[in-house]
Amino acid sequence: MKIALGSDHAGLPLKKEIIKHLEDKGIEIQDFGTLTEDSCDYPDYAMKVAEEVAAKRFDFGILVCGTGIGISIAANKVPGIRAALCGDTFSAHACRQHNDANILALGQRVVGVGLALDIVDNFLSAKYEGGRHQKRIDKISAIEKKYNK
Repeated sequence: MKIALGSDHAGLPLKKEIIKHLEDKGIEIQDFGTLTEDSCDYPDYAMKVAEEVAAKRFDFGILVCGTGIGISIAANKVPGIRAALCGDTFSAHACRQHNDANILALGQRVVGVGLALDIVDNFLSAKYEGGRHQKRIDKISAIEKKYNK
């Protein structure tokens, strides 16, 4: 499994904890920035990670900003991306099972490190169920195609 990670300055501390957690599990990662606490713009890092995941160079992405809201909105502008902002383990599991989410977004100022790592584990361990959920994913794809001409 290969994971692409990105954050803005507000999400950097949590992203570092997630990187350590994933590396300890032997999961291959690549950090697309930011690498400093200097103020920066979350759309830049959301786009880098989303493009890599959409191109299938990575299995999943994890993005972190202050709330997770802005970075998830930006990532979802890339066709083929289904970024889910999760603040609990149930949602992290369900977004993979039902929505085939391929990017997890987290808020540094919203969830603590322990919960964030549990959310990451639930997201990465869940499998897309397909079946009755696929028609909904197909409808999402149709919306993308309609507006991304």
